[in-house]
Amino acid sequence: MAEPNNPEGGDKPEDSYSVWALPPSDIKDRLKSLMSSLRSEFGGPAFDPHITVVGDLRLRRDEAIARFHSAIATLKPYTARIAGVAYGTFFYQCVYLLIHPSPEVVETSSHCCGHLAYMPHVSLIYGDLSDEEKERARKRAEEIDESVCGLTFEVSSLALCKTDTLDKTTESWEMVELCDLTKKDFA
Repeated sequence: MAEPNNPEGGDKPEDSYSVWALPPSDIKDRLKSLMSSLRSEFGGPAFDPHITVVGDLRLRRDEAIARFHSAIATLKPYTARIAGVAYGTFFYQCVYLLIHPSPEVVETSSHCCGHLAYMPHVSLIYGDLSDEEKERARKRAEEIDESVCGLTFEVSSLALCKTDTLDKTTESWEMVELCDLTKKDFA
């Protein structure tokens, strides 16, 4: 993924943006290992571990940045807990970790949605798998990392990312803004 504030690529009138909560580095490394193992068995593109707080908003870049700044102005770090491994019905929610809907998680997602509609989750693999393959991948995730369910960590960084959902390789995705919620610093 490109670094924050990368001006390359230009702006279309509207692009697709998402807000991601980023796990701390030790959790990120653990999730990357799990994701890599699943990709080696089931395929799919590589992407950075993240909790999707809000997904697929169609906005102009300047509007997306302004809404992101407004949305996070009053947010504070919060605790996230992985509730289980599940699978969805479309490419970007193929197999994922469901985040427990604690009041903090729900409030963060609702607050961001109001400023910028979503089920917070950590995707493990993206792909067009059959339900049988998804179930095998879900079970395999639980085997690879037996203690991932119940894993708790602090979320102290949120990112605004340009995420073209037509790019199933994820190669064009870029981080536009990054905010440390403990300092309200933007990168």
